[in-house]
Amino acid sequence: QVQLQESGPGLVKPSQTLSLTCTVSGGSITTNYYYWSWIRQPPGKGLEWMGAIAYSGSTYYNPSLKSRTSISRDTSKNQFTLQLSSVTPEDTAVYYCARADSIASIKNPRYRGQGTQVTVSS
Repeated sequence: QVQLQESGPGLVKPSQTLSLTCTVSGGSITTNYYYWSWIRQPPGKGLEWMGAIAYSGSTYYNPSLKSRTSISRDTSKNQFTLQLSSVTPEDTAVYYCARADSIASIKNPRYRGQGTQVTVSS
C-alpha cells in the first residue's frame, strides 16, 4: 500500500518561494504508469490541482499556475518536490501530494497524503 508524506515549512513570507517535499513509501515513483501530483485546498474553497510529474519524469502543470510552479524528483530518495514562487496570502492552503494510476486520473488521484498546512504571511 503506497504511503505519501508531505514535509516543508508551515509558514512562508510573501514573495518568497514555497518548497514542499513528498516522500513516497510502498512503491517506486518510477513505476509505470504512475503520476505524482500536487493538489491544494485554500480555506473555504475546493481542491485545486497544481501539477504532476510522471513515472518517466515528464511534467504537467495547471496553466493558471504554470509560470510559478516547478515539480521535480529525486529517484534515489523516492521523493518529489513542489516549488511555488512569488507566493502571496492567496497561496495559503493545505497542500497534498498524491498518486494517480493513469494520466486520465491525474487531476483526481486515488491516493493522497494527509496534507500539510502552509500559511503565507509576513
